[in-house]
Amino acid sequence: MSENPDWFLSQISYVLFCVQQPVNPDTNQLVQRRTTSPAKSKAATRGKGMMLKKVGDGLRDLRPLVHLLLPLCVHWIAEEMTVSVLVDVLIDALCPGDTTCSQVIYANGLQQTIVGVFKMFSIPILGQLADEIGRKPVLLVIISTSVFPFAMLAWDQSRGFVYAYYVLRTISYILSQGSIFCVSVAYAADVIEPGKRAFAFSWITGFYSASHVLGNLLARFLPEKYIFDVSIALLLCCPMYIYVFLRETVKNAPSQDQDSRWSTRIFRGVSKRCGSMRDAAIIVIRSQTLRGISIVSFFYQLGMTGISNVLLYYLEAAFGFTKNQFSEILIVVEAGSIVSQILVLPLVNPLVGEKVILCIGLLASIAYALFYGLAWASWVAYLSASFGVIYAFVDPATYAIISKASSSADQGKAQGFIAGVQAIASFLSPLAMSPLTAWFLSDSAPFNCKGFSIVCASACMVLSFAYACLLKPEDWSSQNSDQDNTEDQEAPLLGSGTG
Repeated sequence: MSENPDWFLSQISYVLFCVQQPVNPDTNQLVQRRTTSPAKSKAATRGKGMMLKKVGDGLRDLRPLVHLLLPLCVHWIAEEMTVSVLVDVLIDALCPGDTTCSQVIYANGLQQTIVGVFKMFSIPILGQLADEIGRKPVLLVIISTSVFPFAMLAWDQSRGFVYAYYVLRTISYILSQGSIFCVSVAYAADVIEPGKRAFAFSWITGFYSASHVLGNLLARFLPEKYIFDVSIALLLCCPMYIYVFLRETVKNAPSQDQDSRWSTRIFRGVSKRCGSMRDAAIIVIRSQTLRGISIVSFFYQLGMTGISNVLLYYLEAAFGFTKNQFSEILIVVEAGSIVSQILVLPLVNPLVGEKVILCIGLLASIAYALFYGLAWASWVAYLSASFGVIYAFVDPATYAIISKASSSADQGKAQGFIAGVQAIASFLSPLAMSPLTAWFLSDSAPFNCKGFSIVCASACMVLSFAYACLLKPEDWSSQNSDQDNTEDQEAPLLGSGTG
């Protein structure tokens, strides 16, 4: 690939030379010039072949992830197809006849706050369990929890069932929101070489975006009364597929508590969890990279969680968006994310590295928030959504930086701890965003800026970008190989000195 610029310049020089010379069809002069072009075209073909070979090798490296990605895609499709419909269902149940409903905004804020509080503990614990008892059983549990809340709405959509949905969805979010990615990334790190993990992580997030596009297309064309039924059917297929086809990558050590009393087992289990959480905190605090990326993730999640919680309600109140327009907005974001994460990021990452990609994504997220918050017409919302093509880089770049800075035995702990930091941001964000959004969407707003809360959220992304610029990514495997080489070189000197 490094020969491409020289080859390109030589081609330009060749074309200019041909243009300057007179062409005589009766001579073989042009033929003589063409005799030199096959070598150049061969070099071009070789360069294209190398690129295709690199992409093909990357796709072959994804084979171990097929039985993980397929059920995850179905799961994400089933969840996403309900998003645009939920806005109307919840507003109709709690505020019949109204286009905006402060009760729904506050209920979502309360739900996200409760989820954020418990996620601070649940995600690190689930990450530790994934390291200890295996990825497969943890995935089975957290994916299965999504079935029950949608079953409530499929049964009935009255006020009482909507409250039951909120309770069950809160429990489901506590166990699954963030932890699915955490365990999936740890599984990918088990089966993918360290140098190729960024490629794998970009495909995981790319499939996440593709699933959202398919989910929104289903929501757009399926009748609303069938959406929850189809969603439940798809959600039920996912744990069954994982149980049958997914291969476990963690070897469980035999338990030594078989003959202990239940109270002793509980005490030892709690002590072990506390010790594991302390170990995870030490792993992150001692690493400059993990410490820095946790701060970046905190501020980014603080802003993006606040925006995602209120965005659809803001668009309905400000521009009268309907279910179909919500689907169009989400499709614009996710369709672009597919291209950027699956095709662009794997090619760009070897050239510029994860830090540059992270900073580009954060800059795009700032523009995304500002255009939404200051939108003066409905078409500006579509323009803002287009920045999702670029800010989609943030998640895979973050996973790759964390994975590179962690040992293979600590993947779940590191990913889980930083996901717990993001959960703290998810807990804090609705405390400010929900009342601020409800205030500026009401008639008592101090000035006319319905998206003022989204503009405030963009300040968090600015802080995240500032910390990302100061980040110094490190590679745990290369550091340890250097350390081993140093020890190997010093060992003979020590031996000769003692002799």
